Amino acid sequence: MSVVFSIYSFSLVNVICVFHCLISNLFLFENSLDVHSDSRFISIILILYDQKSSNFNLELSVQMKTEIVALVLCLNIGVDPPDVLKVSPCARLECWIDPFSMAPTRALTTIGDALVSQYKQWQLRSNYQIQLDPTVDEVQRFCSTCRRNAGSKRILFHYNGHGVPKPTSNGEIWVFNRGYTQYIPLPIHDLDSWLKAPSVYIFDCHAAAKVITAFMELQDHSSSGSSTSLIQDYILLAACQADESLPQSADFPADLFTSCLTTPIKVSLRWLFSRSLFMDSLSTSLIDELPGSQNDRKTLLGELNWIFTAVTDTIAWNVLPHGN
Repeated sequence: MSVVFSIYSFSLVNVICVFHCLISNLFLFENSLDVHSDSRFISIILILYDQKSSNFNLELSVQMKTEIVALVLCLNIGVDPPDVLKVSPCARLECWIDPFSMAPTRALTTIGDALVSQYKQWQLRSNYQIQLDPTVDEVQRFCSTCRRNAGSKRILFHYNGHGVPKPTSNGEIWVFNRGYTQYIPLPIHDLDSWLKAPSVYIFDCHAAAKVITAFMELQDHSSSGSSTSLIQDYILLAACQADESLPQSADFPADLFTSCLTTPIKVSLRWLFSRSLFMDSLSTSLIDELPGSQNDRKTLLGELNWIFTAVTDTIAWNVLPHGN
């Protein structure tokens, strides 16, 4: 069974809610009080989004472990993509880090390390691999190695394309040439041939749904003439619709989609703070200084996470239709 899910047509609250439920199923709270010894292998709620009817179909997949998390960041810090018009002031933070507060090379490495750390809050035992501003050849070797090491287990592929043009009409994403003088297109069918199934794809870029559409067309073509659909064991998450750009509000990070997925507590508090009567008298730095661990309920951050999980699970239960 496959999942095609994008956040457009949803409020930020619903996005955070659904992502929190998804990530807590894809990964594991290793220190959670309710986790049993065999809970690294979990049943995932699959959300199949039909863009024509706007309906959701929920089913349970087979138990599967996410073995490798492959992170690809194409930021090209200091160089804006030619087809993206930015407002002023605009969102700048990537993984809650200002890329212009340090040298570009150091900033890229720091942001990459921060993204790994954010994912590790959910699952420490997965194998994390990262590519920063890569070429096509580097992505090919990277993905092929990940699949070889993962075997038949799941790979999560996370793509941040904030420093490259929007995906093409054919669903190609962009990487770089060796001299960083050109943007090089990467067809989705090449990416799929390297990663294979089972895989999770996360596309945090402008017009991200173009990639989803191209992927579905690819799978439909591959399965034509066959009684069994080849669209299986895939989960695809897109940051916005094919004709949309990413949010640019300076009150939130540039990678808001990723932040909703990996740091939902922080995004939720920022969202609340922006609408609070105390926003002029308090600093958002208080949110960054919350003590404790989200997996330890004895701490402030852990208690907030516990409450947040209860609330978002309840919202998801009432918002999303139940399976048979």
